[in-house]
Amino acid sequence: MVRNTQQRIWSKPRWQAVSMRMSMQDNAIAVAFVDTTPVRSPLFEAIPNRQCSRSIYDGHPLAAKDLRALEDAAHHDGVHAIVLTATPEIETVLEYVTRANAIQIGDPAFVAELKAWIRFNETEAMRTGDGLFSRSTGNPTVPRWLGTRLLRALLTPKSENDKCAKQLRSSAGVIVVVSDANDQQHWIEVGRSYERLALQATALGIRTAFLNQPVEVGTVRSQFAKWLNLGGRRPDLVVRFGRRPEMPRSLRRPIDHVLV
Repeated sequence: MVRNTQQRIWSKPRWQAVSMRMSMQDNAIAVAFVDTTPVRSPLFEAIPNRQCSRSIYDGHPLAAKDLRALEDAAHHDGVHAIVLTATPEIETVLEYVTRANAIQIGDPAFVAELKAWIRFNETEAMRTGDGLFSRSTGNPTVPRWLGTRLLRALLTPKSENDKCAKQLRSSAGVIVVVSDANDQQHWIEVGRSYERLALQATALGIRTAFLNQPVEVGTVRSQFAKWLNLGGRRPDLVVRFGRRPEMPRSLRRPIDHVLV
C-alpha cells in the first residue's frame, strides 16, 4: 500500500522562511531562513493532509462562510481569486476546459509527458517516490506495459472531456486565481496563494483539484480572460472544490532529496 510521506516530512519542521526576494538579474529566487519555533495553526496542521483529489465530489454547495474563507486565503499581493458557483458559470468554465483539453490531447508531447508522470502501480510509485499514482485518480493499478497501452487506447478528447464534465459538475464551484501581471514575481505569488488556498480548504475538510486546461493553452487563456473580464490581468490557475472522502495518495520524495 502506498503511504503518504508528507507526514514524516512536516511533523517536526526545523526552519521557517522569514523573507523572500527575487533577483531579476540572474533569474533566481533567493530565500532567507532562520531557526525558529514552529507556529501551530489550522493551516500548519493541514500540511500533511493536503492533496489534490482528482475524483468525483458530492455535488453539495458550500456554506457562504467557507466560500469566503477560500477566497480570502487566495488573496495576496497582486493576486486575487474569482469564485464561481452558479451553474451557468460552471458550464461556461467547462466549455473552456473541453476546448483546451482537445488541443492538449492532440499534442504528442503533452501525452508523452502525461504518460511519463503516471505511476501505474505501487511498485513504481515506491521506486520513484513521485508522480501521479493511478489509484489517486480512481483507476486500478496495472503493470506499466499494460498501463501505457491502455492510456494510448483510452485517452481521447471525448473520454477526457466526459471525465472533466463529471468532475466539474460534481464540484461545489471553481476558483480562478488571477495575477495583476505576467512576470516572475507574480508567478511566485500565485504559487504562494495556491498553497494557502489548498491548506485552508484542507483545514475545512474541502477537497481541491486543478482543471488548468483553460490557462495552459495560450489561445484559450486569452479567451478565458476576456470572458472573466480581467482586462490586463492574467488567469493563472483553475481550481475546482467540493467535498468527498479522501483518496489514496501519491508519494513525494523526502525533503532532504529535493533541498540542497
